[in-house]
Amino acid sequence: MQTPYGHLTYCTNIHPGEKWEDHFAQLRQHIPAIKQRLSPDKPFGIGLRLANTASLELAREEQLNAFRKWLQQENCYVFTMNGFPYGGFHDTVVKDQVHTPDWTQADRVAYTIRLFRILAALLPEGMEGGISTSPLSYKFWCNRCEEEQNSFTESATLNMLLVLEQLVRIRRSGGPLLHLDVEPEPDGLLENTGEYISWYFNDLLPAGIPFIKEKFDVTDEAAADIIKSHIQLCYDVCHFALVYEKPAQVLETLHSRGLKVGKIQISAALRADMTTRREAVVNAFRQFNEPVYLHQVIARKASGELIHYPDLPEALADAANPQVTEWRSHFHVPVFINRFDVLQSTQEDIIEVLALQRSQPFTQHLEAETYTWEVLPPALKEEIGLSVSRELEWIAAQLQ
Repeated sequence: MQTPYGHLTYCTNIHPGEKWEDHFAQLRQHIPAIKQRLSPDKPFGIGLRLANTASLELAREEQLNAFRKWLQQENCYVFTMNGFPYGGFHDTVVKDQVHTPDWTQADRVAYTIRLFRILAALLPEGMEGGISTSPLSYKFWCNRCEEEQNSFTESATLNMLLVLEQLVRIRRSGGPLLHLDVEPEPDGLLENTGEYISWYFNDLLPAGIPFIKEKFDVTDEAAADIIKSHIQLCYDVCHFALVYEKPAQVLETLHSRGLKVGKIQISAALRADMTTRREAVVNAFRQFNEPVYLHQVIARKASGELIHYPDLPEALADAANPQVTEWRSHFHVPVFINRFDVLQSTQEDIIEVLALQRSQPFTQHLEAETYTWEVLPPALKEEIGLSVSRELEWIAAQLQ
């Protein structure tokens, strides 16, 4: 839905259905009721997530036309998509396979270009569109040596330029401005502001500027501007909170380097003070130890040094570590709740990000992304439409 500070929606990755028929059935079931609660008389935006199989099916003209017709009937529109999870995201073990295929593989390129063509066909006239994507690869797949990691980074970057070329061609042929929004996350090849900026200036621009110059006969400066317009950052609030980065500092750093934010993914992580009631805190974290998604934990010592655990079980095994003063876990919890008994959330980071957006908007796209409703502890589960509505109402209130 339209707010004075951008388009606000939720990501439909919360709805199961890897085939388009199944996912479309979920949209028809839930979207009208959510829209009626939140935006009964005005258009309602959708943050669409398509698995690869669904994207192949929706790319067919007859399916695309049917979806367009439904959007028009329901007074809805699509302005952003989540292109991070390629395959199954429900009723299966996802874990590190959420990165498969990574950006070193041709399947990731084909999938992303297909998503952009779908988005370009659905996007309302005069509106820009963005698709969030993985942070190149998963660190543990390429961390055996610096040379191997550099090879992964180079291959992934060159593949991303193939998508960039298509976005420039769409724009130059009279189509919309489309941007690929790279989403850093813990244990991704890019997981924080420093790594994102290092990649952008040491890998992406050096490879991209001559590539764009050759393809479109422009100057170095124009090529750099083109890249910065079409490859932006997806600011997942949970992910940046996990690495203990302050929102104002992140945004100031990006701004100082001329880099743009394509989308805010509004999400909260679990956190806890480990200096008091440690046994109760650890037992509370055990309730969130479920087998479907990765729940990376980043612990902070009194010295400020960080300890990275690839998943919650590894952190639980080291729960007695006396040097640790705080845990933060990659478990997207409802954004409108800031306490879970002895645990807290990183909701304060969301409040700060939205305050910064309110004072000086830095993106047009805002998307709630609490995808864990199915695996939350029973006490936190509610009917999905009500849960989504409560999240978006809470976010809208912060923007006011």
